[in-house]
Amino acid sequence: MAPPRRHGHAAAAAALPLLILLLLLLLPPFAAAIGVNYGTKGDNLPPPATVAAFLANRTRIDRVKLFDTNPDIVKAFAGTGITVMVTAGNGDIPTLGTKDGAAAWVAANIAPYYPATDISLVAVGNEIINTADNGLISGLVPAMRTLRAALVAAGYRRIRVSTPHSLGILAVPAPPSASRFLDVLDRAMFAPMLEFLRKTRSPFIVNPYPYFGYNGDTIPYALARRPNPGVLDPGTGITYTSMFEAQLDSVFSAMKKLGFGDVEIAVGETGWPTKAEDGQAGVSVAEAAEYNRYLIGEASSGSGTPLMPKRTFETYIFALFNENLKPGPIAERNFGLFKPDLTPVYDVGLMKDPEEEEGDATTTPAGDGGSPETAAKGDGGKESEGKNSPHGHGGPSDAPSIVLSVSSMLTIALSITVLHL
Repeated sequence: MAPPRRHGHAAAAAALPLLILLLLLLLPPFAAAIGVNYGTKGDNLPPPATVAAFLANRTRIDRVKLFDTNPDIVKAFAGTGITVMVTAGNGDIPTLGTKDGAAAWVAANIAPYYPATDISLVAVGNEIINTADNGLISGLVPAMRTLRAALVAAGYRRIRVSTPHSLGILAVPAPPSASRFLDVLDRAMFAPMLEFLRKTRSPFIVNPYPYFGYNGDTIPYALARRPNPGVLDPGTGITYTSMFEAQLDSVFSAMKKLGFGDVEIAVGETGWPTKAEDGQAGVSVAEAAEYNRYLIGEASSGSGTPLMPKRTFETYIFALFNENLKPGPIAERNFGLFKPDLTPVYDVGLMKDPEEEEGDATTTPAGDGGSPETAAKGDGGKESEGKNSPHGHGGPSDAPSIVLSVSSMLTIALSITVLHL
């Protein structure tokens, strides 16, 4: 018997990569969504329902971080598909440290809205180390533990608990290889906190701001502008050309020194202002757009940092709007991505294309906290959908449909190839 013909198989095998490539090129470009901090210290801001509908229907933003639990805002995001991080105020920490206090807080601030509003995480306080209040500092981790227990007892196991930190938590902020947490607090507070975060699969939240670390000579480094000479870390031999990446690696090094390099890191705040003091170099609409465009590219690429390659970071830009009532320097009031009329201050690719807007069903936030159908699902219903993952709120909401499309197309491609074998 003559041996089987091989050239058909070889031709099909050679054609398969090209066919797959052509199919992938037909797919729409994948752009990872990103979060934003929604502050409200302004007297000219649009109503929460208007903001929620705008973000859901016209932007790629898929998560929002709030600095409180304002019921009008939390309710506005019901049924939008946007996940929400809420914040328990610094003053709530003593109450949250008690079982009854934590249960009452959950009953008042979570139960009326969840799961119609997809509350992804409760931040306990904000940059507590900066307060220098020993009572708050010592009570922070116990409050986090007790609040988590109250959420679980109420059936809200998917809601994570963490707390945001400024980079003031680092005794040595640079270079990354030498970085470590503040003395005494490293073992007294950060080690038990990181143990809690590891156990509950919640992120360590930091607020890295290259804006607060640059000077006139380091603007390219702070903006990650290429090319720039960068900054050498003599401990690792790595030359950093992005201050943002160096700041994240400094936090990672401090965590690793305590044995918690496996805990995820989330970026609670970062951004660049469009206006500051007269004559301040490096601050304009152009620089703000440059920094945030870089940041969104980093969040989308999944490339990670030199010490954390291929990691992704749940990221929230500061801020949604300029807030004209904020105290402090001029810059504090001018970090906004959007004007009060919801037009972009500058373009960094966060707006959906008209074709995408037309393809989306119009989302109208539910004023009563969401549809009965959604509310009836409950937390257990969401877990049964396979979303009970520490990264469940970090990725774009449309990822499953894209994965399905690729799988379907590859199946078709393989079927076609087999027919030609």
